[in-house]
Amino acid sequence: MKTTRQLLSFLLCTLVLSAISQTADAQQRRRMMRSFKTDTAMVHDPVMAYENGTYYLFSTGRKLQLMTSEDRKTWRFFPDGVMPEVPEWAHEAVPGFQDHVWAPDIIRWHGRWWLSYSCSTFGKNTSAIGLMSTPTLARPEWKDLGCIIASNSPEPNADKSLRDDWNAIDPCFVIDDNDNPWMVYGSFWDGIQLVRLDSTMHVAAGQKPQTIARRYKTAPPGLENPTSKWAGVNAIEAPFIYKRNGWYYLFASWDYCCRGEKSSYNVVVGRSRKVDGPYCDRNGKKMTEGGGTLVIEGDKKEFEAAGHCAVYDLPTTLLDMRPRTLFICHGYYLPMHGQSILVQREIEWSKDGWPVLK
Repeated sequence: MKTTRQLLSFLLCTLVLSAISQTADAQQRRRMMRSFKTDTAMVHDPVMAYENGTYYLFSTGRKLQLMTSEDRKTWRFFPDGVMPEVPEWAHEAVPGFQDHVWAPDIIRWHGRWWLSYSCSTFGKNTSAIGLMSTPTLARPEWKDLGCIIASNSPEPNADKSLRDDWNAIDPCFVIDDNDNPWMVYGSFWDGIQLVRLDSTMHVAAGQKPQTIARRYKTAPPGLENPTSKWAGVNAIEAPFIYKRNGWYYLFASWDYCCRGEKSSYNVVVGRSRKVDGPYCDRNGKKMTEGGGTLVIEGDKKEFEAAGHCAVYDLPTTLLDMRPRTLFICHGYYLPMHGQSILVQREIEWSKDGWPVLK
């Protein structure tokens, strides 16, 4: 009798798994049918993942924009986005937010892909960072894991003690040398924030964000923000931390995005021996005091401005075993009247360990 029950149980599990597999395959086929190829990746706030010969490019867009490529030259665009639906908690946490999801990040850790994303409305710091996870990208089974952290400002003129002095957008995961996950994030207000996470990729018990980079402690008199009456002039955002040779490199974007040919975005970098800083630029100036060594800016010929970057170790092949580091960001492309497109440049490391774009 026991053997019969085990056999029936095995057959039932096989049928269920087969049905799930067929459903996933059908969903993948539908997504592929609705996709199309392009040689120009129009993206904003790009991040990248690599799995089994395919590059996955995630960026700001409706339900999170997704593109894939085998060579990083020709891209397949999926107009349905990543999310089946934007979770209800996000609408409740951020009044006015709909389905235009911002600035994701993605990392492979402990056998799963973890994807964070930003829910906000432009120029305000009533925002939230959400989390999803899947075991694979080829046939994803995205699971909504709720909110990692949220910021809020009840009203522009509310008591400042009731407001968070940071903005919960532009997340980036980093794993320290002890295999502890952290998240760096932020935009304007008091600048770039860092907080330690737990094994579920949520804020660890008892941990509070700390500022690790800002433009100004005290803003110069007369300086104005051309994009928002709420955000102030501390124009730094879009952090990304990359580990190399015992250093943590903090990349961040200065100045203003999202203005097409009027954008002034540029990327700076500092580094630290510890994940929580202090981060200093090439001249030794702390990034909490406005330090930052320039990495990329607009050349005013091809790109008016460039920013919101990510940095990766490229996979090696049997034909090319050289270690290579890829820098990506979006640039405001002048031949297309300021449309933001993908910028890809390899990094050539200086003798003293600073990134220089080829």
